[in-house]
Amino acid sequence: MPDALITAGATPGLIFLMLAIGVAGIVRGFTGFGTALIFVPVAGIFLPPAVVIGVMVITGIFSTGALLPRAWGQASRAEVGLLALAALITVPLGIWLLERLDGLTIRWIVAGVAGLTLTALISGWRFSGRVSRPGLAGIGGAAGVVGGLTGLTGPVVILFYLAGQSAAQTVRANTILFLAALDVVIAVNLFLRGSIAWETLWLALILAVPYFTTTMIGQSLFDPHRERLYRWAAYGVIGLAVLTGLPIWE
Repeated sequence: MPDALITAGATPGLIFLMLAIGVAGIVRGFTGFGTALIFVPVAGIFLPPAVVIGVMVITGIFSTGALLPRAWGQASRAEVGLLALAALITVPLGIWLLERLDGLTIRWIVAGVAGLTLTALISGWRFSGRVSRPGLAGIGGAAGVVGGLTGLTGPVVILFYLAGQSAAQTVRANTILFLAALDVVIAVNLFLRGSIAWETLWLALILAVPYFTTTMIGQSLFDPHRERLYRWAAYGVIGLAVLTGLPIWE
């Protein structure tokens, strides 16, 4: 058995990490988002920020196979493509900030971004009308910076879609497609910088098992006629994760 796998198996809080990623998988499966918002605040209690981000994007890539086929046919691919292209350009800036900020500061940023996102969604903030192409590029660019810095790949785009008027099915598909693209972009950047160790890869593989399983369960539960139920269930789980991950408890 590789030493890196043994080290990954001895990760502090592994049971809690598996529980968090399992719950996140169910939420991701039926809403199309929520993995990072649930997992990152909890994982930050046990792991350094760079490891959290590495685990997050690698497990995200593995789960894509369960969700992407259905989402591909339902998504607005041109719109998501523009968002992803803008994120591709700005992810390196987020990773650059990650390498220069201390872990506690990043944990507070994670809590702030997740908390503000959740507050905006619960408040019922909505907008009408279409977003211009430069506006879409700005949203994608902001998502790239936040994703590279914190591992929260979705909040900016999730807020954009859930605050709009699109149907639940379209929101879910667009979000899945965008998060899949952003996970790949961040993973490639981290590998090129040598920021992903073998221990991180093995830990991601360990967590991918419960994550993939519960993602499939969540997808089987998805019913577009229960949009309100899905949103409030996701909000509750995200809120609990954010509160649990606050540095004030240590």
